[in-house]
Formats: sequence, C-alpha cells, structure tokens
Amino acid sequence: MSGEFDLLARLAQGEREFPEPTCSRASCEEPATVRIEWRNPRIHTPERIKIWLACEEHRSYLEGFLSARNFPLRIHAMSDAIDEEPIA
Repeated sequence: MSGEFDLLARLAQGEREFPEPTCSRASCEEPATVRIEWRNPRIHTPERIKIWLACEEHRSYLEGFLSARNFPLRIHAMSDAIDEEPIA
C-alpha cells in the first residue's frame, strides 16, 4: 500500500495537515469514522499493527472480514489517540 508509506513519510517530515481520511473499503470515498487495528498472526508479530479505516456503512463488513479469519483486532474512533500496544 503506497498510501500507507506516503503517510508515514509525510509524518516523518513533520507534516500534520492531511485530507480527511476515507474508508478503506474498495471504491468507497466516504469519511472514515473508525480505525480498525488488526494483524495476521501467521505473518505478523504482536507488535505489527495494520490499520484499516471504515465509514459507518462498511465498518461491519471490514470487521467481519477480519473476524472470520480469526485475526486479532480492536476498534477505535478516529478521534482516539493511537494505541501502540501490541495486539494479542
């Protein structure tokens, strides 16, 4: 995902102004209301945290997709502070 790396590079350079975050569901451009933090335990260590953003319409779809695969996840409002604790 080049977008994720672009964001990290922009943050590392001190940039703090960004367009409104949008949903991670394919073809959706609605504003994101939650962060879905997750990891695939087969390939990620507990410290590795992946993040999908979801609008209200697609939150249950994205959460269900990850839950069906038994991936550990947690949900945060977009306004919540970043949780850097490992996902067990």
